[in-house]
Amino acid sequence: MRMKFTTVALLSSVAMLAAGAVQAQQITFVSQGGAYQEAQTKAILNPVAELLGITIRQDSSPDAWPVIRTQAATGKPIWDVIDTPTKDCIRGGEQGFIEKLDFAQIPNASDLPDDYKSPYSVAYEFYSSVLAYNKDKYGDKPPQGWADFWDVEKFPGTRALRNHPLATLEAALIADGVPRDKLYPLDVDRAFRKLGEIKPHITVWWTSGAQSAQLLADGEADLVMAWNGRVAAVEKEGAPVGYTFNDGLLQFTSLCILKNAPNPDTAVKFVNAALTPEIQANFPTYIDYGPANPAAYDTGKISPERAAQLPSSPANAAVQALVSEEWWSSPEGEEAQRRWASFIQR
Repeated sequence: MRMKFTTVALLSSVAMLAAGAVQAQQITFVSQGGAYQEAQTKAILNPVAELLGITIRQDSSPDAWPVIRTQAATGKPIWDVIDTPTKDCIRGGEQGFIEKLDFAQIPNASDLPDDYKSPYSVAYEFYSSVLAYNKDKYGDKPPQGWADFWDVEKFPGTRALRNHPLATLEAALIADGVPRDKLYPLDVDRAFRKLGEIKPHITVWWTSGAQSAQLLADGEADLVMAWNGRVAAVEKEGAPVGYTFNDGLLQFTSLCILKNAPNPDTAVKFVNAALTPEIQANFPTYIDYGPANPAAYDTGKISPERAAQLPSSPANAAVQALVSEEWWSSPEGEEAQRRWASFIQR
């Protein structure tokens, strides 16, 4: 009888270990949905799943922050890895919702500049807020930067800006003569003064990337701050639009891991694998956003012609300003966001 109990106990232990092993070989990955998540599934998730031999379950949330807070509060989150704006990772880490990363376990991050990393996050893909314009209206002398956007006499026409201070304040300061590499900490008073100059000429304060692209495609706005991928999409559809990376505001989404994630070890392996140069180089095949790992441009998978269309390519990155997510996550950045609401309503 004793032998039978021991055998059953042993079998139960083996089953539990096996179940744990299976669980350890999966993660739940969360991104922002839509065409973006479809593209990254093909470019990143499927190759990583094959490389590591794991199962990647997916969820989507255009605004993950409230869910991050809710799941963290339970102490038993169901998400593992999140693709989200960097400020969510940083403030989540500071508030105990996001794990601190051990970069010794993420060797592929060593190729990334320090500005692409925080204690709680690592850059994953790049996009830019760029100056886009109507080609028919401006012909062979299009605007070349934010100073031109603010020059309503030299470049007459309808204008649209994003209804959000991030990147918009930076654009105003660049238009006012602040060098791209001297933006931070932002002179918020100066930025709002400069925005006050252009505000009477803004016909639309857009609230979504789709809206900004539609304004261009329909000819409702001649000059628009827009995300490069959105502009590229309507350009491919035949709309007479163009854009410049000069004075662009280079931004990135980051990967971070939830505190008490159910599969922490596999989550770290995923983050490292997702930054593999050869896998990162898949991004431009499916979407007009750039890889975060600069080494992706040395793999031979991205042609020079394609690199010229990507925000994070060395040549394009050199003429842009890298948005400081750390500044926007600071008390000063939070205050600038609160001040924005008053500015728009006046």
